[in-house]
Amino acid sequence: MIEVKYFGAVAEKTKCEFEKLSFSEELSLQKLLQNLEEKYQFESLTFSVAVNQKIVSKASSYTLQTTDVVALLPPFAGG
Repeated sequence: MIEVKYFGAVAEKTKCEFEKLSFSEELSLQKLLQNLEEKYQFESLTFSVAVNQKIVSKASSYTLQTTDVVALLPPFAGG
């Protein structure tokens, strides 16, 4: 199972902080994000994606493994 963690406005939209998703076939990061968009209608939410605590491009062709943790992160303010 892949664990998906939600933070900030994304967590508010999903009404949960995390969920575990199972899949029966190979799953790309893009397909996961597409499925989540269809499920939650993120609309104009801006967020970054991290896989196993490393920021990755949403357009990346990354193939997810069953042990991966994906995080959807709000924009960060520096200071």
